[in-house]
Parts: sequence; C-alpha cells; structure tokens
Amino acid sequence: QVQLVESGGGLVQPGGSLRLSCQFSGPYFSHYVMSWFRQAAGKEREFVAAVSRGGSDVYYADSVKGRFSISRDNARKSADLQMNTLKPDDTAVYYCATGTPVPRSEPRHYAYWGQGTQVTVSS
Repeated sequence: QVQLVESGGGLVQPGGSLRLSCQFSGPYFSHYVMSWFRQAAGKEREFVAAVSRGGSDVYYADSVKGRFSISRDNARKSADLQMNTLKPDDTAVYYCATGTPVPRSEPRHYAYWGQGTQVTVSS
C-alpha cells in the first residue's frame, strides 16, 4: 500500500525559501510521476509541479516557474520541492501526490495523497 508523508512546511517571510520533502512508502515508486499540489483557504486545489518517473522531465505551474524546483531520488523513494522567492500568494497547504505514470495537472488523476504541510508566507 502506498503512503506519502510530507515535511518541511512552516512560516517564512516574503522573499524567503523553504524545502518540502515527500517520503514514499510502498511498491513501484519509480513507476509513478511525483507531483505537488497546493490548496489555499477557500480555493480549489491547484497543480504546482511534477517530475517524471526517471526525474529527467519537470513541469511547473506558471505561477511558480522560475522560483520553485522539483526533484526526486528513486533510491530514497522521495521527492522534494525547493521553493525560493516566496510570496504571500504562495501561502497554502501543500500536498504530495502520486499514482499516475504520466504528468497530470488535475487532482482527479492521482490515486495517492499525503496529509499536507502548511506553508505560510508572511512578514
């Protein structure tokens, strides 16, 4: 059974950085795309970034392109999201998701979700 556990959230000032980590447990890690989504209060869950099964291809929402970087380590069964130049609009609960072999931006395509980690960007 697949389980995902996120870590690394917290409070940061505008312009600061945070690194989120997602630990995968279960079989077939390298068969799946690893993605990050976020959900701000009162808003729908939105796609942030995805990394292909081998790690060579990455995809980003326009709102985070150039500021966020996604990576994965197939040996450790983990995926990270490095977030730089954070803005107040980045405040949300961030979720790790997997379960699809190809990158998808719609949450309905993902079978497995972590519990989420809060990121708050505020002075």
